[in-house]
Amino acid sequence: MNRKPIRIAVLYFGHETVTFLKNDTTLDDFIYKGSPAKGEALLAHDPKFYMGGFVKVAREYDEVELVGIESPLWPKTGTASGWITSEAYETFLGKMIAELKAGGKWDGVYLSLHGAMGVRGVAKPEADIARRVREVVGREAFIVGTFDPHGNEDEEFLAAADMAFCVKYFPHYDMHLQGERAARMLVRAIRGDYKPATVTVKVPIISPTVLQWTGASPWMDLVQRALTWEAREPDVYVNLFFGFPFADVPDVGMTVQVLTNGDPALARKVADDMALFAWRHREALLNSTKVYSIPEGVKLAKEAVARGATPVVLADHSDRSGSAIWLLKEIIAQDLSEVLIATIADARTSDALKAQGVKAGDPFDMELGGLADESAGQPVRIQGTVMNAVEGYGQLWVIVKFGRGNVLVLSRYLVQVQEPLTLNALGFDVASFKVIAIKSRVHFRRGFDDSGFAKTILLVEPLEPFLGTVRLDGLPYRNVDLKKFYPYGEPAFP
Repeated sequence: MNRKPIRIAVLYFGHETVTFLKNDTTLDDFIYKGSPAKGEALLAHDPKFYMGGFVKVAREYDEVELVGIESPLWPKTGTASGWITSEAYETFLGKMIAELKAGGKWDGVYLSLHGAMGVRGVAKPEADIARRVREVVGREAFIVGTFDPHGNEDEEFLAAADMAFCVKYFPHYDMHLQGERAARMLVRAIRGDYKPATVTVKVPIISPTVLQWTGASPWMDLVQRALTWEAREPDVYVNLFFGFPFADVPDVGMTVQVLTNGDPALARKVADDMALFAWRHREALLNSTKVYSIPEGVKLAKEAVARGATPVVLADHSDRSGSAIWLLKEIIAQDLSEVLIATIADARTSDALKAQGVKAGDPFDMELGGLADESAGQPVRIQGTVMNAVEGYGQLWVIVKFGRGNVLVLSRYLVQVQEPLTLNALGFDVASFKVIAIKSRVHFRRGFDDSGFAKTILLVEPLEPFLGTVRLDGLPYRNVDLKKFYPYGEPAFP
C-alpha cells in the first residue's frame, strides 16, 4: 500500500538547570566535538534513549523522512551549571527556527526536550520552543515532545504542541520506550488515526529529587497507577512530572498530563484520579527515603564495614556542582579506609595537572575541590600518588591513591556515577573497595542497587541546607512561593 510521504523535523534542546548555581550555562558550554549536531549525526547521537527510540520506530514506516535540524546537545557542564544565558538560547533556537523555515512544508516535528531548562528572561522555555516552532509549521503539522520526569511543566507546552511523553521511572529506565511512543503516535496523528485530547493538572506538591525513587512506595504506586490506566483504556497515555525543585521557575512542582484519542472527558477523569491519588499520599511521598547527615552516614558506613555488609555506597545527593568536599572531609576525619571517592570536580586543578603532563607514578600533594560556591566548601589537601591519568568523555580523569587504601577520582565536571563497572576503565577494580562514595541522587541505583552489587546504601547530605538539600526552605527562591506547596504551606486541593 502506497502512503503519502511524511516529513518530520527532529530537534533536540535540553538541560536540567540548577538555577541556584552561580555559573551560567553559556554558548560555549554547548559547543564541543559532536555538538551541535544535525542530520544523521543528530539522529544517531542517543541510541539507547529518547532519540534512539524515536528514530527506530519512525524508520519502520517506509514513507517517513526524518530531517535532523542542527541542535545543541547536552552541555559539557552536565547539570553542574546554572541559568542558560539568553545568548545561548536565542542563538541555537534561532538557528533551528531558521532551518525549519527554510525546510519547506513539515507534517510533524519531534522535540527531544527535558522539561527543567531554565533560561534567563524566558519563564517557560519548553513551551516557548513549542510556540515558536508552531509559528513556523502551522496548525496542520503535529508536534510531539519527550520529557524527563523532573520536568517543570504546566498546560502551556500542550497549548502549542499536540502530544508529550514523559519517562515514568526514576532511575530513567524507559527513555527509549517513550521515544518509541512519540514516533508511533506522531505518525498516527499525521495519518488522522489519533486526535489528541489532553488535560493537565498541577498538584501543589514540591519534593526533592532524592525522594522520588520509584523503587519505593508510594512513588512506585503512582507509576503502577499510571500503567494501570494505560492498560485499562486503549489510547490513553499518562505523564507524571515529579518536578525539579532546584530550578527557581514559575511552573515548578508536580504535574499530571493525560492524552486520549479525542476523548477529553476520559482525559479529565484519569488526570483527576492520578492527581488525587498523589495528593492523598503526599505525606508518604516525602518520607519514602531516609537521608542521613554526612557525619552520621560515614559512621554508619564504618559500622557496616565492621559487620561485613560491604560494599557500602555513600551517595551524596546534594552536590550539584560536583566540587563539594564535605563527604571527603568526613571520610578523612573518621579515618575510613579502602574507600573509592568518585568524583571530586575541580576544573582549576584538572587544568593545572593537564598542563603539567600528569602521569601514573607522579607524587600528588595538592588542594582540590571546594570554591565553586558556598555549598562546595573549602579545598581539601590530599597527599598520595597518581595511579592513572586518562582522557575520556571530554575531560581528564586523574586517579590518586592516598591514606589507608583510599582512591580518589578527580574530574573536571560533575560526574554522576551510575554503573560500578564503568569505573574499572580508569584502572582499578571497583569490587575491591569496601566503601564507594559517589555524587548521585537516584541514578546510581540502576547499577549499585537493582543489580544487588551494594550490600549497604546510605544517602547523605551536609549538615547545612545547601543546593541539593531535602530542606527546600533553605534555598533562596525568588520566583517560587513555597507556601503554595505541600509540605511548606497548606494549599487547597483540589
